[in-house]
Amino acid sequence: MAQDEQVLVVERSTFEEVGAFHGLTFDVERYLARLFAPGGPRFLPRPLAEKDPTHKQLIPYVLMCCDGKYLSYVRGRRAGETRLVGLRSIGIGGHINPGDDLPLLQSDFRETYLAAVQREVAEEVCVETSYTDRIVALLNDDTNEVGRVHLGIVHLWTLETPRVSKREQMITQMAFLSPAELRQVRDTLETWSQLCLDGKMVSG
Repeated sequence: MAQDEQVLVVERSTFEEVGAFHGLTFDVERYLARLFAPGGPRFLPRPLAEKDPTHKQLIPYVLMCCDGKYLSYVRGRRAGETRLVGLRSIGIGGHINPGDDLPLLQSDFRETYLAAVQREVAEEVCVETSYTDRIVALLNDDTNEVGRVHLGIVHLWTLETPRVSKREQMITQMAFLSPAELRQVRDTLETWSQLCLDGKMVSG
């Protein structure tokens, strides 16, 4: 990872004040109102944030669905998060980095976050179809070193057609799989994808 990369975080204490949980919560509005409150989110150097459990990195985790099937891929050797290499994922997204159009001291930070999510997704895949975007859950897993420093914001993009191609070299074996097919390969999924599958985020 780049030593000077800055990533968006909130203090763990803020997350705990709203209510710490394991797995998924669907009480989206209550959490986002607090996490996106003015003065709450800020940026830390990524090397520090990855080892600092007093903060949670906010990570968009975008599930893409078309005709009852979900986009999945295997993280290759070029994956930015080396601890997830070789695992299958159903989530697209990544760290939110600072930009000139991402001010933190404003009341509508959620809108600038959503714009940042689209940029993050566009860095990994090319979506050549119309879609709807809905935040459907938050995801937390403190049982491993990756999860302890991250908090997932789960988006569901419902695509009109399955026209998605990869941009990042770290994305391999990309395919739309049915929930039944995903359950057959559950043991190969990264933890967050397993939680989404088990939590009925993937249905059909």
